[in-house]
Amino acid sequence: MSDDLGFTFRARKNGEVKINHNGRLATTLRGDAASDFIEEMSDCAFIDQQQVMARITGNYKRGNERLAKSHPRNS
Repeated sequence: MSDDLGFTFRARKNGEVKINHNGRLATTLRGDAASDFIEEMSDCAFIDQQQVMARITGNYKRGNERLAKSHPRNS
């Protein structure tokens, strides 16, 4: 499995942080959330950065997809 999950980020002069997934805007962080994010990114390795951005955007697998497929509600 590749360490690259397709996330990138860019800090802007106005303090915003834009997080992209596969070239498309996934979310924008502002204020304290943006500054906390930048601080966390400076201490992380690449794979950890990818995981953090996946959690922030909600774009990650939770491990229960197989169970959910067989749930009666989804039949």
